Amino acid sequence: MPGHPSPTSMGLQFPEGFIWGAATSAYQIEGAAAIDGRGPSVWDTFAKTPGRVRNGEHGDVAADHYHRWSTDLDLIKELGLRSYRFSIAWPRVVPGGSGPVNRKGLDFYRRLVDGLRERGVTPMVTLYHWDTPQELQDAGGWENRDTAYRFAEYAAVLAEALGDAVPNWLTLNEPKTIVQNGYLYGSHAPGKQDQAAAYVVAHHQLLAHGLAVQAMRPHLGPQTRIGPALNLHPCYPADDTPEAQQATVLFDGYENRLYLDPILKGHYPQDVLADVARFSPMSEHIRDGDLEVISSPVELLAVQYYCPIYVTGAGETVRKHPTSEAFWQQIYPEGMYDILTRIKKDYGDIALTITENGLPCPDVMGADGTVQDTGRIAFLRDHFAATHRAITDGVNLESYHVWSLMDNFEWQEGYDERWGLIYVDYASQQRTPKASARWYSGVIDANGL
Repeated sequence: MPGHPSPTSMGLQFPEGFIWGAATSAYQIEGAAAIDGRGPSVWDTFAKTPGRVRNGEHGDVAADHYHRWSTDLDLIKELGLRSYRFSIAWPRVVPGGSGPVNRKGLDFYRRLVDGLRERGVTPMVTLYHWDTPQELQDAGGWENRDTAYRFAEYAAVLAEALGDAVPNWLTLNEPKTIVQNGYLYGSHAPGKQDQAAAYVVAHHQLLAHGLAVQAMRPHLGPQTRIGPALNLHPCYPADDTPEAQQATVLFDGYENRLYLDPILKGHYPQDVLADVARFSPMSEHIRDGDLEVISSPVELLAVQYYCPIYVTGAGETVRKHPTSEAFWQQIYPEGMYDILTRIKKDYGDIALTITENGLPCPDVMGADGTVQDTGRIAFLRDHFAATHRAITDGVNLESYHVWSLMDNFEWQEGYDERWGLIYVDYASQQRTPKASARWYSGVIDANGL
């Protein structure tokens, strides 16, 4: 991008061919919630339930990407991004979650993929970023095993329609977030607080992942890759006591191993299953053959890193680092190195991509028409440096997608938190690249810091 500042040199060069990108999700940016045949999702319902979302906001318009996609892709090209990770809205393609395919919805994503390729940007598609069709939710949602099979049917539709034009496919985005925020805390759709159901939901989502992998394969060439997108939190003892050490192992099981082990090793962690049995019938829902399905071979693991977790001997969490505007986010770049190297140590040399990492900032448009988000630049610089060290130490990381491309609907926080490289004026829908976007362009041009 002309005029972008040179990044402060740290003397760090990334490997030749390393891919820099950014990420979004459908409900957070698309808008057009009831246009061209899109059906309602659980997030449409949740956001319009009084008291659920800050300021009563919702995603009906969001950043209006559905109508502005072409100019948004021009911005992606202008910034120099090599990869764009986005999600497809299940209710836009299969409005009821099963049954007839909405061709207008499918055509939108065809245009998006073609538009990216025409601009020299590689599309990376996430099939599911939390927007379960409401009709499926009414039938039990992820508590209902049948939803996993409906997801696999939907995945096959997309694989057949887009095929190898998308070289990297991601099945589920952060199943853990639905388990925790959607079913334990109730802060995300569907807004339940049901410990027993939460871990049944975990199993059915993992089953859906495996079924989708199997359903997509016949429609994709041998070079096209599939994997899950998991938010992983390095867990550390809050002190040196044996109790904290022990509690941290179990906490890590809930945060990381519960999702990594079945997908990459073909079994659930036994310590977690034993603990879950105290309050959830999860194990009763694991049928013969399920783990073979869940562990269907994948070629790619998408890692999303935001913060570490520190665990006390009582199994509670404490904060050890400064937090961002997001109350839950401790800023600790070293955690990026730790989680990446841990994956290689425990799960082998699978190809990795970072599909989310970013920071909300109090971004304000200045009188000169610029947004000086220096805090975001510092955050990204430090996390890029930690990533570089992991690569130097042998981690097979091939790409990095900053969260997020543009400001958007931030779930229960509505539009209060701004995570984007691009500033969105929601009244006018005008887009303005922030200082971080111009800095990031420099990193991409140099392929280094």
